[in-house]
Amino acid sequence: MKAASIEFRNVTKRYGDVTAVSDISFDIAAGTLVTLLGPSGCGKTTTLRLIAGLELPTTGTIHIGDADVTQTPAAERDVSMVFQSYALFPHMSVLENVRYGLIVSGMAKAKADERARTAMATVGLSGFDERLPSELSGGQQQRVAVARALVLEPSVLLFDEPLSNLDARLRRQMREEIRDLQKRLSLTVVYVTHDQAEAMAVSDRIIVMNKAVIAQEGAPRELYEQPRDPFVAGFMGDANRVRGMMTRRDATHGDVTLGAVTLSLPHRGLPDGAVEVSIRPEAIELRNSGDAPLKGNVRKVAYLGGLMEYSLDTDIGALFVISTAVERPFTAGSAVGIALANHGVVVIPPGPTG
Repeated sequence: MKAASIEFRNVTKRYGDVTAVSDISFDIAAGTLVTLLGPSGCGKTTTLRLIAGLELPTTGTIHIGDADVTQTPAAERDVSMVFQSYALFPHMSVLENVRYGLIVSGMAKAKADERARTAMATVGLSGFDERLPSELSGGQQQRVAVARALVLEPSVLLFDEPLSNLDARLRRQMREEIRDLQKRLSLTVVYVTHDQAEAMAVSDRIIVMNKAVIAQEGAPRELYEQPRDPFVAGFMGDANRVRGMMTRRDATHGDVTLGAVTLSLPHRGLPDGAVEVSIRPEAIELRNSGDAPLKGNVRKVAYLGGLMEYSLDTDIGALFVISTAVERPFTAGSAVGIALANHGVVVIPPGPTG
């Protein structure tokens, strides 16, 4: 199979008076895994369906490889899709499910069986030929759905919330398998999820969507460490948002005062004055109350095995803290000192006003 690039140019999709996708443009390089990430109703699934040809754009153009597929129906696109529900035929065996698309396209049964078994081996299902979907675990059913898509040797492989039906441990295992498969076969993969941890674990790039538009796109680290606006900061993991005062010091940095603490942070082009600051929960260190200039009180405590979660009332507002120091946890009602790390604290530009 040969991976293909994807190009959207000023694509809009309307359903009557409702705009599901509004004037979006992006490029996906061949052989990369890009995730469409965002909350329900943001337009990510509509965008995936536009790539698949299950929806056609109201305006704009879509290219897959060198071909303009803007008005090309799904059956004529070299694209396969793995659905959230897996959509397996319950009365068919694993082999019959995997080879189904080949048989429908007119391929001889013997050749279709050979191709299907090769695809099954790729996802670790050798020897499962005669099993029914009801005899498989959730992870095995997901592998069948992937094999059924791979057997068609598409230039683009699409995943629509593929792990949402699995438990936490299996989700982690399957996302690693999908990423390994994508790298091993050099596939072009577009992956839809609302789970930021899942997106960060599998993606070369992430396109964050909000209210039918692209809020920000880039590498996972870039989006986490340099969010463009408050929405992206909050959606790419937990973020405490507090207000500070900034004085620009030079071409790149400013002094940002948060209560009794002043930090040197990239000013990101913002002027002197009040600024919003994002503080990641893991960037906060709790100390004894006399050991740090910022002060707070512990309101809630949760023990999560390898982590402690704290909710604090502090001089700069309410803070949520994640700590790996589980041996001697603070208790609810404790007075604490608060230190901020050199990472995970960033000035956030204001979001769009529309």
